[in-house]
Amino acid sequence: MKYTTISFILIIICAMIAFAGCTGTPISPGTTTSLSTPVSGAGTPATGGSLVISPTDTMPDYSVVTVDVGEKDYLGVIPVIFQGGMGQVNVKQVNVKLTRTDGTTQTESLGLKKGDMVELVGTRGSGTLSGQPDRVEVWVITNSGQTYKIVDKLIEYRTRG
Repeated sequence: MKYTTISFILIIICAMIAFAGCTGTPISPGTTTSLSTPVSGAGTPATGGSLVISPTDTMPDYSVVTVDVGEKDYLGVIPVIFQGGMGQVNVKQVNVKLTRTDGTTQTESLGLKKGDMVELVGTRGSGTLSGQPDRVEVWVITNSGQTYKIVDKLIEYRTRG
């Protein structure tokens, strides 16, 4: 009887350990964008409505800030959040540019306080059809006048898993 009870408890504990990692919410890769992407030189904003992404710039250590570009929701809204960083005091302006599939653009200015957010209205799907990807670019202008492109990514329409 004692061995049966101990065996039963061990089996329950092993099952709990095996399933412990399977209950979390999956994190979408690429949701957070940091400024540590290595590329050379300061950039200038691209013209036109191209959906072709290009390399981003590396900011100097004293100017590094982070901007998160979220996943496009079912209405096509893309949240962009300023997360601050070591160089937050050296930033003069943060501009966010959305290029939709049809070539139209939306440009917004992002606040400079941690947690400031803008919501961009991107292309959305219809019914069971998924929408086309949209391009989001984030440009940082420092107090010295340098312009850096810190984010350039395609944002897919959120699909049902």
